[in-house]
Formats: sequence, C-alpha cells, structure tokens
Amino acid sequence: MEYIEVNLKAPAEWHEQLVAALSFIDYEGFVEEEQQLKAYIPLKNWSPERLQEALQPFEGVEYTIAELPNVNWNEVWERSYEPVWVEGRCFIRASFHEAVPQAEYEIVITPKMAFGTGHHPTTGLMLAWQLELPQEGKKVLDAGCGTAILSIMAEKRGAQRIDAYDIDDWAVENALENVYLNRCERIFVQQGTVRSVKLEASPYDLILANINRNVLLDEMPDYARHLVMGGDLLLSGFLADDMPLIRQAAEANGLVFVAMKQKNEWVSAHFIKKQEA
Repeated sequence: MEYIEVNLKAPAEWHEQLVAALSFIDYEGFVEEEQQLKAYIPLKNWSPERLQEALQPFEGVEYTIAELPNVNWNEVWERSYEPVWVEGRCFIRASFHEAVPQAEYEIVITPKMAFGTGHHPTTGLMLAWQLELPQEGKKVLDAGCGTAILSIMAEKRGAQRIDAYDIDDWAVENALENVYLNRCERIFVQQGTVRSVKLEASPYDLILANINRNVLLDEMPDYARHLVMGGDLLLSGFLADDMPLIRQAAEANGLVFVAMKQKNEWVSAHFIKKQEA
C-alpha cells in the first residue's frame, strides 16, 4: 500500500493533540521525534484540504509531505520503538528487544502501523484498567483492536474467550501476527465493524474500545446491547474535554459511570451496565 508521510514541525507538548486531530481524519501511524511528528496516511485517503482544516487550531505548525510507495514498516518502527512498562507490572516489547523475566506480564508486539504499541497514553490507560479488573473466565470483546494488545492482555489475565475486530485489513493482519507471537489460543480476530462482524459470544462480560470520540459516540448503543447486565465497558481514545459527551451517550444507553483515569490530556473511562438499554 502507498502512503503519504507528513512531517510536522511542532513542539513536543503539541504532539498528543496533533495525533488526536489527525487520527480523526484517517491517519494510521505516528512517529515522534524531537520537535517534529511524522504522520502516515494511505495515499487513497490523502487530502491536503482535510489536513489544513485539522491543523487550523495549531497556529504556526509547518509541514512537508513525501510519497512512500513501498514502506518497510519494520525498519521505520525499529528506529523509534522502545519497550514500555505499564504500572510496573506489564512489559511491552518488540521481538528485537530482550525479554524481562521479572515482569508479571510480558506482551510482544510487532510494531507496524496498527495502533496500540503501548506508547500512546490511551493504550497504557486501558491496560492499567485491565490490570485492575478481573478477567478470569470472562468473555471479552475488543472493539477496534489494532495490534490486539488489549486482547492479549485479556487472555494473559485469564479470559475465557476474546473476540476482536478492526475495520482495517493491515490492522487485522498485524493483530493475528501478535496473537501468534504471544501464543494466544483464545483470541478470534475478524475484519469489520461492530455491526458487521459475527459476535457469536455476545453478550460479553467486558468490552474494550480504544478508538476515538466519534466512533465511540456512534457505537455506544451497540456496546450496551452486547454487554451483559453488570458487565464492564472500558473506553478510551478521547480527550478530557470530550468526557461529558462520552458520559452522556453512555448513560443514555443504560451505562453507569464508575471512574476515569487520565494521563496528560487523554482519558479512559469505566462504565457498568446497570439496566436494559
């Protein structure tokens, strides 16, 4: 697949907001470097007008673009990917890093374009919730699974079955690769959306959705419908300013707010299904 690389010159403190803004308009991967952010979008989705519109709130950000016909994503990510610790308990690494035997949980990720390498605050927040909530023997749905990192954690925490899906074929391919790398046997990956894939294990005890605000708002009724009474819904992929909208949509579908975690401007929220949606 051909990609456009957009190299943005922006201070590091703007990177998270830029990632959020560009994620909404089909950018699929990001590499952070000092004072610049590289963003990648499939050529078929590239629109200079949409980019200009997304960058309007970021006054003074300059950028250059380059067309990348054949990208070796392994090489791109190996240059920038570093292992990650989550809560001092879960160690996330690539296959080219040394294992850490003392880690309570270890997840090996092939770092390609799929979102969810553990570096972004939203992934870390979701994993932190998973380290708290019991998953032994539970049925789990991973909505918009990306690398399948949350699915892998669910299996390592004892989940009985995990259904995972993503709309993008490259994410599904990467998810399957990571499932194999971590020797998982209870994760089933499909391509599609919550409304198109076969969710044979529904209703689920736990639903994980680390996507973005617009998708979460649109699919909230689906999450509620596929969740057991008393089941847990963990959401992330949105900013603190979006929390009122997310909570309003959740409560309108019979979901009760429990608590939230925040890192920088990013938020992850925990809801429980208390009544029929």
